[in-house]
Amino acid sequence: MRALVKQSAGPGLQLVERPEPVSGPGEVKIRVERAGLCGTDLHLEQWDDWAATVVKPPLVLGHEFFGEIVGLGEGVTEVEVGQKASGEGHVVCGSCRNCRAGRRHVCIRTSSVGVNRDGAFADYVVIPASNVWVQPDDMDPDLGAVFDPLGNAVHTTLSFPLAGEDVLVTGAGPIGVMAAAIARHVGARHVVVTDISDYRLDLARNAGADLVVNVAQRRLADAQAELGMKEGFDIGLEMSGSPQAMEEMLDNLNHGARVAMLGLPQDPFPIDWGRVITHMITIKGIYGREMYDTWYSMSSMLQTSATLREAVRSVITHRFPAEKWQQGFDAARSGACGKVVLDWS
Repeated sequence: MRALVKQSAGPGLQLVERPEPVSGPGEVKIRVERAGLCGTDLHLEQWDDWAATVVKPPLVLGHEFFGEIVGLGEGVTEVEVGQKASGEGHVVCGSCRNCRAGRRHVCIRTSSVGVNRDGAFADYVVIPASNVWVQPDDMDPDLGAVFDPLGNAVHTTLSFPLAGEDVLVTGAGPIGVMAAAIARHVGARHVVVTDISDYRLDLARNAGADLVVNVAQRRLADAQAELGMKEGFDIGLEMSGSPQAMEEMLDNLNHGARVAMLGLPQDPFPIDWGRVITHMITIKGIYGREMYDTWYSMSSMLQTSATLREAVRSVITHRFPAEKWQQGFDAARSGACGKVVLDWS
């Protein structure tokens, strides 16, 4: 089969022929049709310090995918050959305190598809049956391939009740744009998105944001005045990992506001903890998806709203055949894109 592989330590990837994986006991083999490109994949391709500490080559990359179940390992009865499926990329131990308490998304022994075990930038991928998310037969393959990042957006956005609230999203990457669409879907009053890329801010506007702000050109306080907001934002969704974005968010929150943080900063940075304390601001870190409440939520919302489906689909701006994976990586790295999808069909 074709597979996009990190063959050895160092920058670069290779599209090579490898034997098809075999589904062991409790595992499912999926023929990949589409695979989404994530920032994690860019780090692994470039081989930065983080990648060097977590990856043991050779490794097939890719953790966002959609395809068809083609093989079942011994003991698998909950899914069937021929079903369409996406996959939860976090493989958990099932035995730590968090797993046993139903908090699998914070398993202390998580192994990630495409990072710690072979992933989905290939014709076939094998994952545990418990990680398979069966999709409708008529699921758009492109949409099915972005359920992983969509889940990050849903987990973050639904961390706090936001119907009727004023919501600020900092960072208009694909997940930030999807978060804006979800906030609009569940009934936020105002949804404002910030970034320094007009291209990505246009994506956010098209996905349902009431107002977008290029913070290289104007301030959030001006946006509040434009919307007639007499108080600060009630909910903050930090998707950028930018210290400046976090600082300006805190400066423009209402007292008692709540913040969910998904964006990963490159380095530690200071926060005005005096403001956090005296304004009674709640800050919650977000990682991955709640397994599997988030998956039920996003599937249900997509099934009941054509508007939300189109908003999420609009985030996918570039599609490349698997053989042109390098062009896909170049597009994702340029920043002048939304979500990049590789076609493995």
